Amino acid sequence: MNPLNHVAIIMDGNGRWGLEHKNSRNEGHKSGLNTVEKIIKETIKQKINYLTLYVFSTENWNRPKKEIDYLFNLLENFLLKKIKVLNKQNIKLKIIGVKKFSKKLNNLLKLSEKKTAENTKLQINLALNYGSKHEILNAIKNIRKKNVKINENNFQKYLQTKNIPDPELLIRTGNTKRLSNFLLWQLAYAEIFFEKKLWPDFNEKDYVRIIKRFKKIKRNFGNI
Repeated sequence: MNPLNHVAIIMDGNGRWGLEHKNSRNEGHKSGLNTVEKIIKETIKQKINYLTLYVFSTENWNRPKKEIDYLFNLLENFLLKKIKVLNKQNIKLKIIGVKKFSKKLNNLLKLSEKKTAENTKLQINLALNYGSKHEILNAIKNIRKKNVKINENNFQKYLQTKNIPDPELLIRTGNTKRLSNFLLWQLAYAEIFFEKKLWPDFNEKDYVRIIKRFKKIKRNFGNI
């Protein structure tokens, strides 16, 4: 049985689900939050230590302003309502990406990280305004500035995921088969599962099914 310490998820399909079921992309994002809560609970149940969620990419700024504003309001409300609950559950929040949001949201993100910094049961990494190409280029620039020897170990120290183990498993919902500029370095040896279901339809049974399949995979890492 393969050990599983870190799961990364591309939560794709909220907008499409909203249009199909509620005639509104925003309603899909709202419904997607319910799935997030279910998956967090199941992650704790499965004793997985790290969960990284792709919330908002650097490319998502190309979406309509009304949808972007709605997404950030949804995130603000979620943190305001749930941060105490997450803290009680011993869950740590970590933001990866560039914090270039409203002053209110930036402060709320910093506060959420600070309040939960010492928690140990589960670390949830929220990828916000995150793009892997930007992360890699920025790491190279910082290494050159500090004149550090370039090798794999040193390079990892300049990524936004430093001190976070690489994911063993990536799940992408929404029946789209690509990485979309997500954790390109970190996913080098991850097992990837593409799920047909849209994110709001994804549930605990689907999650457990994928985890069970992952644990039975023969992982060679280049060996026979």
